[in-house]
Amino acid sequence: MSKFKKDGNKNTPAVSTASLPDIVFMLLFFFMVTTVMREVDLKIKLNQPEATEIEKLEDRSLVDYIYIGEPQNTSLYGTLPKIQLDDDFASVEDIQDYVFQKRSDRPEAVHGAIIISLKVDEETKMGIVTDVKQELRKAQSLKISYSTREKVDKNSF
Repeated sequence: MSKFKKDGNKNTPAVSTASLPDIVFMLLFFFMVTTVMREVDLKIKLNQPEATEIEKLEDRSLVDYIYIGEPQNTSLYGTLPKIQLDDDFASVEDIQDYVFQKRSDRPEAVHGAIIISLKVDEETKMGIVTDVKQELRKAQSLKISYSTREKVDKNSF
């Protein structure tokens, strides 16, 4: 004697897909905003040396990178270490112009805080690194850091 009957012939309603485009565009926008594009395509082999005492740089926007190592395409460029500034190979003489150009892209107030980070392959001889450091001195770029990877203690596992 109930007023409500269960009708077994009714199906569950379909799921509404009206808001699906909104969700897709929101996810697309999120990934577009948070993704960082690689700034430099490496043309050298870079296996950084390990170090135990390392510090992270505070403001990475004030860091310019100089890459030194053996070219990836040794048949075209040979096996001698090359210097890479941004996306191109350069000579030691080009370093001063590179530093001045990077310095001119920033406000004058931060010129003293700009750091040149050397990313050097662990197999590279120190002669070319010394030449690069001499050119940096001539360009009055005296804040230099060496990029390394953190040494993993194999005994801790």
